[in-house]
Amino acid sequence: MARRYDPHRRTRIIDAALSVIAADGIAGLSHRTVAAEADVPLGSTTYHFGSLDELLVAALRRCNENFVRALRESEALAAGGEAEGAVRAAGPAGAAGSAGLADELTRLLGQWFAGERGAIELEYELYLAALRRPALRPVAAEWTEEAVELLSRRTDPGTARALVALMDGVCLQVLLAGGTFDAAYTREMLARIVAGGG
Repeated sequence: MARRYDPHRRTRIIDAALSVIAADGIAGLSHRTVAAEADVPLGSTTYHFGSLDELLVAALRRCNENFVRALRESEALAAGGEAEGAVRAAGPAGAAGSAGLADELTRLLGQWFAGERGAIELEYELYLAALRRPALRPVAAEWTEEAVELLSRRTDPGTARALVALMDGVCLQVLLAGGTFDAAYTREMLARIVAGGG
């Protein structure tokens, strides 16, 4: 019997890995559990992903895309890129730019936290797994670098990096402390960083 071509099998395996991690954590991930979740032969998972680290890299890369896509698709951030440097300008125009950038980043974080909590926890579980899995470190850094690049259209690269670090810290505190996202506090802290940049 001819083997059936399945062009989406690799994607289904990544989706299955994310489902397994969401349910059982990274400790529950194996080629066997992923194959069962994806309803594919065990050999398919090892064909597409020679190791669990390769599979985790693909899963983390998929998760990374979510927040960066929101930054990329933000009309407010894109509009700010047309007037690059305005945020750093002195006087009222610069202050308005600072407030606009802080407002937009706070809005995007609020929108992200309004989503499914389990999905956010999954993203951070994979992100933090890079602490013990060196293969994941370059991928964990990818989202930071792309976010810094996108925010650098509105401010200088150093300030963009500080903004990403603050957003990361806010997200971790909310997730680890089991609290809720404090938009007013986050906006104020983001605005302080933007205003001090340049």
